[in-house]
Amino acid sequence: MKGEHEKEESSAPRPTHLRTGSEQPVDPEDLVRLSGREPTPERIEKARRELEEHGAAAVERYLP
Repeated sequence: MKGEHEKEESSAPRPTHLRTGSEQPVDPEDLVRLSGREPTPERIEKARRELEEHGAAAVERYLP
């Protein structure tokens, strides 16, 4: 009954609280945490450079 299952999914309400990574400002510490690491001065500095160079695309590496 694949057809019924697909119908249930399409009629289910979509979550409104989901966002992509570039929809809001991200600071270097946020970027480090998105990578799954603890912020250290070196990692924060690297993240700052990534954000300066790539902008929102730096965040998209970790979030959809």
